[in-house]
Amino acid sequence: MLVRRSNRANLPKLKPTASDAYWNRRQFLQALGMATGAAIGFEHFGGLSCSAAGPPDHIGPRELILQPGVERVEIMRRFPVARNAAMSRLPGESQDLTDPLAAATHNNFYEFLPGGGGEVWRFCRRFTPDPWSIEITGLCHKPRTFDLDDLFALELEERVYRFRCVERWAMDVPWTGIPFHQVLTAVEPNSNARYVRFITASPGAMGGRESPGYDWPYYEALRMDEAMNELTLLATGVYGQPLPRQHGAPARMVLPWKYGYKGAKSIVQIELVDRQPPTFWNDAQPTEYDFLSNIDPAVPHPRWAQNVEQMLDTGEHRPTLKYGGYGQYVAHLYE
Repeated sequence: MLVRRSNRANLPKLKPTASDAYWNRRQFLQALGMATGAAIGFEHFGGLSCSAAGPPDHIGPRELILQPGVERVEIMRRFPVARNAAMSRLPGESQDLTDPLAAATHNNFYEFLPGGGGEVWRFCRRFTPDPWSIEITGLCHKPRTFDLDDLFALELEERVYRFRCVERWAMDVPWTGIPFHQVLTAVEPNSNARYVRFITASPGAMGGRESPGYDWPYYEALRMDEAMNELTLLATGVYGQPLPRQHGAPARMVLPWKYGYKGAKSIVQIELVDRQPPTFWNDAQPTEYDFLSNIDPAVPHPRWAQNVEQMLDTGEHRPTLKYGGYGQYVAHLYE
């Protein structure tokens, strides 16, 4: 496989905007490439043609950026859901949630924006995550395909989690989803299942672009004990509504003790296997991205330290916590 060296080599110097600036309509219009006072519509971003008709009149720039990927009335009515009280406190001193617009305007999603994190929302307007299905196969007694009705009919809960990117930016986010062990229990893994493999929709199927040098579609994996851990979440929403496209609609994995790239987005297939499967970034750059990819301030990335992280909305620097601060839940997995 031809491997292109990632633009991660040049770690982005983030300059998060103060939260009050996000709510300035003029800045939103400028960010969308629109003139103030002009009719709101879509433009061509990065060669991807978006709807010429534009959004409905009641949708402004902020609403457009935060727009859920799935907007069926019966699904929207399920949000917001009750917060899990045991998962409502963040590790450490800070308990402030990251501004939702900051979280929605800086994302890593290589299927739409090759080369690193940025304004993925500009490039994914053609992505239609409805209809959708996730096929679960492999070493299980009851293989099953979940469509959107099946997914959103499961018992949803909200959890406040820290999120830490390998590139050192971080955010504190309220995710909505299903504890993943419930999904696995439904398909009844057999005694030979040791790992869980996740496959994302292909860039072409999502209206993105398949950047050369990588083996698409995106693929990730967990050990079975990690997948069954109570922290592991199959997320279908964020900030009290279904996931926007740039967050990995309609369903993605959230693993708060691991670097963000371990959480596959826009999942279409889950396979239970008996041997450790390959993973996307470990295949591309094995000396830089290992299989486990647990957050550890004492283990630097080969090209930058990992002992400090920067909050996405405020720019605040804070010490990186081992396992993201969730050691009480996961440390025993690695003893």
